[in-house]
Amino acid sequence: MASSAEYLEYVLDLLADVPEVSHRKMMGEYLLYASGKLFGGVYDDRFLVKSTESSRALLSVPAVPYEGAAEMLLVDVEDKAAVRTIVEGMLQELPEPRKRRA
Repeated sequence: MASSAEYLEYVLDLLADVPEVSHRKMMGEYLLYASGKLFGGVYDDRFLVKSTESSRALLSVPAVPYEGAAEMLLVDVEDKAAVRTIVEGMLQELPEPRKRRA
């Protein structure tokens, strides 16, 4: 099941306080980036983030975005400040994006 544009807008509203957030549609779902780093996505109308040390400290509900994918964590909070704290903590732990070859 593909995610709805309405749910994406809801998630983007939650992320309004996170600097440099962008999204990319991929096969009916949406990948989420902050400062160029992939940190999560919207899968089947669920807001999921990568499992890092800081995200595991604040979130506890595991979820699999699609069959065969690595386990992620369900963002089950609706407080913009809490979401910003989660994402900003993750960004420090995620690797820098790879540079594309010309």
